[in-house]
Amino acid sequence: MSLFLIRGACLAAIVSFSQFTLAAAGHSSDGGIGQAAKGSPSRTIEIVMYDNYYKVDSLNIKEGETVRFVIKNEGVLVHEFNLGTEKMHIAHEPEMLMMVQHGVLKGSSIDHEAGKSMQAMMGHGAHDEPNSVLLEPGKSGEIVWTFPKHAKEEIQFACNVPGHYAAGMVGTVNLVH
Repeated sequence: MSLFLIRGACLAAIVSFSQFTLAAAGHSSDGGIGQAAKGSPSRTIEIVMYDNYYKVDSLNIKEGETVRFVIKNEGVLVHEFNLGTEKMHIAHEPEMLMMVQHGVLKGSSIDHEAGKSMQAMMGHGAHDEPNSVLLEPGKSGEIVWTFPKHAKEEIQFACNVPGHYAAGMVGTVNLVH
């Protein structure tokens, strides 16, 4: 009986931690990075992802500009394009690791049913956020984003699949006047 209570307490702590992590993670439009666009984009930027790098490593975007990103994964692994600050990406890493541990991310594929189950259980796993797209090899996605007029911190685009950010799959967004 006491083992059952200990296991229950551990599960509650994990769920509480994961909910805290979600609130602080790389999927928030808080933090001065901008927001999902409500208007029409001024231009389209194509982003190509390869295994652990992007075709471009920096972007020049006007302050307040709305941009449509068309993202394509040309690698053999699952990759992410996530807009955020360095702090947001670091906070998002544990969520992505949990997605691996729960069988959502499987190297070159995404188990969407496992993602739905994880989402229902922990509040994260479906990976359906306006500042991020997670893509299997050969797949494409879009983000339409309005950047802030004055960013509080440097904005980055990064892949937070475990190990990819650390391997250098990150670029900077240079906001220009």
